[in-house]
Amino acid sequence: MTLDLFAPEPHANLLPYDGIVQDYGLILTPQQSEQYLQYFLTHLAWQHDEVLLYGKHYKTARKVAWYGDENYPYHYSGTFKQAHVWTPGLFRLKQHIENLVGHAFNSCLANLYEDGTQAMGWHSDDESTLQSNTGQETVIASLSFGATRKFSFKHKQKPDKVDVLLQSGQLIVMRGKTQQYWKHTLRKSVKIIEPRVNLTFRYFYPHEKL
Repeated sequence: MTLDLFAPEPHANLLPYDGIVQDYGLILTPQQSEQYLQYFLTHLAWQHDEVLLYGKHYKTARKVAWYGDENYPYHYSGTFKQAHVWTPGLFRLKQHIENLVGHAFNSCLANLYEDGTQAMGWHSDDESTLQSNTGQETVIASLSFGATRKFSFKHKQKPDKVDVLLQSGQLIVMRGKTQQYWKHTLRKSVKIIEPRVNLTFRYFYPHEKL
């Protein structure tokens, strides 16, 4: 477990414009964060993503697990998943975050990075199934556990970048036009040998897209 000298301060918006990323700081105690980390490492249905790119299959280094209120089919980055039923611990945490954020979530994409060599490239979570036909904003709550990792944003049309170190128990919420104007990434660091679990709570709109 990574020990950090200073806890992150809550921030109303980490982005300078064209989007909102709220930093809630640490929403769990160190003891709660460690308990949740061990629970998720053991109890979630982790699998490697198998991505189809230019006609070839690739298996990602990181592992993922997809959960939801129903058996939602999720297509992203050339891969396909069916949602698992919520585990009790994951569902309780979802309810806690909903109360904090003031927004309902019906699904969660969990990511497991076993060490700092595993990362996520630049992307936006802008799939059609995350966008309401009625124009409601896309809200994604991202909660980190385990190793502290650098998370970065870059504007799609301008040179601006924003870096943030995400600690265990820290919650950020991406909303507004963030996915439209910004990409984000998890940086690599060969110095990090501890695992990180990231939970991204979302609202999924499968029936509106049929």
